Amino acid sequence: MTQTFIQMSGQGDEDGDVSAIVKTRSKTKRPPLYKVLLLNDDFTPMEFVVAVLERFFGMNHAQAFEIMLTVHKRGLAVVGVFTHEIAETKVTQVMDFARRHQHPLQCTMEKE
Repeated sequence: MTQTFIQMSGQGDEDGDVSAIVKTRSKTKRPPLYKVLLLNDDFTPMEFVVAVLERFFGMNHAQAFEIMLTVHKRGLAVVGVFTHEIAETKVTQVMDFARRHQHPLQCTMEKE
């Protein structure tokens, strides 16, 4: 979206014409946001999910425990909302970390 501003000079020329200066400013658009979701499975220990939430999403233990219970009871939970690049990085980090620890934890992202 662009906004146009017109600035009129107070003095006219010999014919009485008034000049105008037109300035156009671009209004930047916010980037689309993406929800990062953790999915429940029957094998990943609850303590591991809490550790993932603390480590990769900066949650304290109580917050991480609550989200872990939501994932366990409802099957999934939104663990954060980020720009595309950050969401993609978080998903990759969580998935890599889970694989290294031999857990089938799934993490995905979707446009908000």
